[in-house]
Amino acid sequence: MFKPQYPTPDTYTPVTIRPTPQSPEPPATSAAPVPAPKTSGIGALVTQSPGTALALVAGGVAGVLALASVAVSLLLAVAVTAVALSVSSIVVLLLVRALRQELGR
Repeated sequence: MFKPQYPTPDTYTPVTIRPTPQSPEPPATSAAPVPAPKTSGIGALVTQSPGTALALVAGGVAGVLALASVAVSLLLAVAVTAVALSVSSIVVLLLVRALRQELGR
């Protein structure tokens, strides 16, 4: 009754694609190929697409600004909490002094 019943597996068989053999081409008589210069990192990005590099820099700046705004808002929240606690402590201190004076009479 509580035994799970699994569906039967699919009977899909993948189709294999085999390349057709081509006739050999005659050897080229040109000069030896010149290897392309290897660039890596930001240099390759700039040489291939300056727009992408500009977008990357803009994204980095936007990320830094977003993190800075989060940090500033956290510091502001801490400052507001500190001010609220100091004001409430002063109010409690004044209330305690007022109660002591009334009870002392």
